[in-house]
Amino acid sequence: MPADISNSDCAAPGFTRVLGIDPGSQRTGVGIIDVSADGKLSHVHHQPIILLAAESFPLRLRKLLDDLWELIARYRPDEVAIEQVFLSNNAMSALKLGQARGAAIAACVARNLPVSEYAAKEIKLGIVGSGGADKQQVQHMVGVMLGLQGKLQADAADALAVAITHAHVRASADRLGVATRAAWGRKGRGRG
Repeated sequence: MPADISNSDCAAPGFTRVLGIDPGSQRTGVGIIDVSADGKLSHVHHQPIILLAAESFPLRLRKLLDDLWELIARYRPDEVAIEQVFLSNNAMSALKLGQARGAAIAACVARNLPVSEYAAKEIKLGIVGSGGADKQQVQHMVGVMLGLQGKLQADAADALAVAITHAHVRASADRLGVATRAAWGRKGRGRG
């Protein structure tokens, strides 16, 4: 985490800053992009928040909250997009993932940020054009869309993908003059 958060890094006028979150109970990916009025995407920041060093699961959640608040204070996002929890064969893992996701949402809502949620299939569809895309395809397309060189850390790449998906859905909503979720419903009809 950056040590100095006194110098806030705000989006330029005419841009919307989106914080994407890929929640996890061991690592949570965060990705921040700026989106211009004409839909151009600019990379701002990405990183995994490593939670494993905490002595207990409640302290992992505290670290997640603290780190997200620090990122929000530094980068001042306008909106947040977060991946929805997928079903898991392991009930305990799914429960912990849900708790981490809840902590991330609470961290953002406590800072008065609007939060939009996207299913993994919606994100894959928005980035690659196929709801069945694999992680490598998503990571590759995120790098291409944002002009990033080298291999991206998986959790951070997923978080950037969530932010990009939100930017695309938001642009569709603006064009259609409807709420963001209604735009996704219209955009996703008829696609597999």
